[in-house]
Amino acid sequence: MARSRHSIEQKLSALRMMEEETYTWKEIEEAHDVSEHTLRVWKVKFETGGIDALKESRTWKLYTKEQKIAAVRDYLDGVTMVEVLSRHQISSRSVLYRWIKKYTSHSELTDSRKGMDRAMTKGRKTTFEERMEIVRYCLDNGRNYQRTAEIFAVSYHQVYGWTKKYDADGVHGLEDRRGRTKQEEELTNEEKLERRIQQIERENERLRAENLFLKKLEEIERRG
Repeated sequence: MARSRHSIEQKLSALRMMEEETYTWKEIEEAHDVSEHTLRVWKVKFETGGIDALKESRTWKLYTKEQKIAAVRDYLDGVTMVEVLSRHQISSRSVLYRWIKKYTSHSELTDSRKGMDRAMTKGRKTTFEERMEIVRYCLDNGRNYQRTAEIFAVSYHQVYGWTKKYDADGVHGLEDRRGRTKQEEELTNEEKLERRIQQIERENERLRAENLFLKKLEEIERRG
């Protein structure tokens, strides 16, 4: 894994120059021998996680299957690259690009192979009030799903799922609706038609997002 050649002091110095707004991007880039993209990543990391978020990990970064899928879906949903890297604590753009290529080619994303104890926290039952507290914490901390999962002793997948449900349906999305969904044989003809239309719309949206991403990826690779 590539190591950053910039110290914490250098990163903080660059962030101070950005905050002062008296320097151009080019001047900051030249002063610290760094790209604009990296500067933006540092800024988002510092805003969401403070100095600790700027520190380099001394161990190989590990990710669960759920983390990878969540990050890819966020990006395909229109979240910026910098935000996705920060939210999901991904080490680099190239790592995310590999996951996206696998996902959009319908290859299976899997857990990292070495020591997943920390990241593989098992899901647990929660109350509505707990889910609200967890989602609020996650949103207040830059959608840092991993950190939220660790603090509340739930799984990464649960935090991501609850946050997405809250985004879509508000507090009602956090209600426990298990067992309330009608079986196919219980539906009226109108309800069956409506359900089928919704399925088609979701599939069309997924295909549209994948096609847009592939075009974007081709443009990035051509520029590279």
